Amino acid sequence: MKKRFIVLFVLGFFTLSTFAQDKQLSLIDVMTNPAVYPKRIRNAQWIPNTDKMSYIKENALVFYTPNSKQKEQSFDLKKLNESLSTVCSAELSYFPSIEWIDNANILLEIEEQLMKVNVQTNKAEILTAYPENAENIERCDVNYSFAFTRKNNLFIFNKGKEIAVTNESDPNVVSGQTVSRVEFGIEKGSFWSPKGNYLAFYQKDESRVANYPLVDIGTRIATVENTKYPMAGEESQYVYLGVYNVETKETIYLETGKEIEHYLASITWSPDEKYIYLAVLNRDQNHLKLNKYDAQTGKLIKTLFEEKNDKYVEPEHPLYFPNNDPSKFIWFSERDGFQHMYLYSSDGEMIKQLTSGEWMVTGFLDFSTENKEAYFMATKESPIESHAYAVNMKSAKVQELTKEEGTHYVEISNSGKYIIDTYSNIDIAREVVVLDRKQRNLNTLLENHNPLEGYNLEKAEVFTIKAEDGTDLYCGLIKPENFDPNQKYPAIVYVYGGPHAQLVTNSWLGGSNLFLNYLAQEGYVIFTMDNRGSANRGFEFESAIHRNAGLIEVQDQMQGIAYLESLGYVDMERIGVDGWSYGGFMTISMMVKNPGVFKVGCAGGPVIDWKWYEVMYGERYMDTPQQNEEGYENASLLNYADKLEGKLLIVHGTEDPTVVWQNSLAFIEECINEGKLVDYFVYPGHGHNVGGMDRLHLYRKIEQYFKENL
Repeated sequence: MKKRFIVLFVLGFFTLSTFAQDKQLSLIDVMTNPAVYPKRIRNAQWIPNTDKMSYIKENALVFYTPNSKQKEQSFDLKKLNESLSTVCSAELSYFPSIEWIDNANILLEIEEQLMKVNVQTNKAEILTAYPENAENIERCDVNYSFAFTRKNNLFIFNKGKEIAVTNESDPNVVSGQTVSRVEFGIEKGSFWSPKGNYLAFYQKDESRVANYPLVDIGTRIATVENTKYPMAGEESQYVYLGVYNVETKETIYLETGKEIEHYLASITWSPDEKYIYLAVLNRDQNHLKLNKYDAQTGKLIKTLFEEKNDKYVEPEHPLYFPNNDPSKFIWFSERDGFQHMYLYSSDGEMIKQLTSGEWMVTGFLDFSTENKEAYFMATKESPIESHAYAVNMKSAKVQELTKEEGTHYVEISNSGKYIIDTYSNIDIAREVVVLDRKQRNLNTLLENHNPLEGYNLEKAEVFTIKAEDGTDLYCGLIKPENFDPNQKYPAIVYVYGGPHAQLVTNSWLGGSNLFLNYLAQEGYVIFTMDNRGSANRGFEFESAIHRNAGLIEVQDQMQGIAYLESLGYVDMERIGVDGWSYGGFMTISMMVKNPGVFKVGCAGGPVIDWKWYEVMYGERYMDTPQQNEEGYENASLLNYADKLEGKLLIVHGTEDPTVVWQNSLAFIEECINEGKLVDYFVYPGHGHNVGGMDRLHLYRKIEQYFKENL
């Protein structure tokens, strides 16, 4: 199977079978019709300390044991409601998602309460209620306490009792919330210790950060809702890490330095709760120290090692300690050019590099019970695929666990003998199978079903072209309905082009979304490309944009335009481009830096000048405006407004806290100064994206703009 894929890939592309052309996809289908999306298996997971799994099917929790002749058993909705009736008045109409506590008890949330139900005895118990008006809730799985925030302070809620961890009257001092705008893979602000005896938490002092006004028009007189938005080159927040002792009710702070502009990432408790490990990164983001702190006193024990890079160092993972073993851990690093796993002792001695090669480890899964193996996800087979692997902790030998080409999501059983494998590829919408360690299929839980069978959609292709320096660039192409190579078709380039994103993958529809397939159905050639700067190709590929955003990415995209011209069936007088966020920046960049090439563009939430973007992301890729004046000047689209040709629609949410409204408004002002006519549309009350049913309106707006102008 894989050999066939590789041969086709070398030849240049592989295709998705043409769907029978009977039905038309509509925008309502794209937004609200579950039948046009792949089927799912709900809540599939392994039961703790067993090799038995469960999933939800037809309003019942179904149990399955691999290699067993025993028929499937279940705990159905009727039994669940009978159990719940002894402790509450809730009458559920469907079986909710659950978590396993142990091999007999499940955890579920009902009516703002956390409940435990024993599926063997049918006994239910209310563990706790959720605290009122709580935000940023973080549950402790040992005792089911909750850490949560109200306004700028942090609290703990346990067995109906509320405890204040902080009591700051200054709203600029914020505890228990995210810091650094979630730029280092941490999406929370509090961290329970393994045994629940301590709570570590972020505290940020934002007193020096300017208030940025977001206007809410939902009030009788429009009101200003300020957000803290540290812009590139401006003053930023000070960040600390506190540790609250649940027993003594006292808080200490790790000695990371006072009033220092740095980042605290990779927060990890040691399994014995004695230490906390932090990746301390300087504001320039090019020098990292992995520090070990005493959790009782906050004192620095040791800097275990340092990492430096002329461009940037980007810690996005915690430390991974083998089950209850505080003596060693796995560290993720791109120090050799690709993200790999390194095994260290807790004293900072590198034991060995566990993985290596020109591929990326993209995620950590777990350790085997005996700590002989570590399980992980990686792009080892192909940059556009994701597979599961096991690496032996002693020999560093890597074994692939998934076999079918494509994009996989896995759950590994307690013993490591079995795998729930959910995958898709260009030909398979979704399939869920149970595998053994020899990659043998023991059971198919969900068979592949093409949800678009019968719809009037043409084939999709995934292939590579070359950048100017010979680098392979992955591309996707969707042809119009009833494609005729002797006709000429308009084309729309869908673009993102920035870090941490990958548009083209060997997954269902090649990584595209149904809106793009809908546009192809309406008569457009749809083209996507992951240019240099995008994800999962290694540090050199992704960091190619450093200090020069909008330069090399545009060059690569223009190679894509040359490819479209080579096809012969694309009308080169009718090329459009569409993108959001970094893709909005790219849309306008491509138009103004290549005047006359693009007839129409739609740019959503576009960055216009990187000096208006936030510190953490902006300075990583562009340094500060003071350090990189030329790079900021070259990237600022304000300097190219006079070069704009063609029709351009800019869309922005009026309360966008990520790419602030100032960006597109300033570009509109510059276009007015240059006498350039630009179309502009805002979504009142929306942030950095347009969600809910308003997204249908956005799709209609984009479709209409291309139909009227392209």
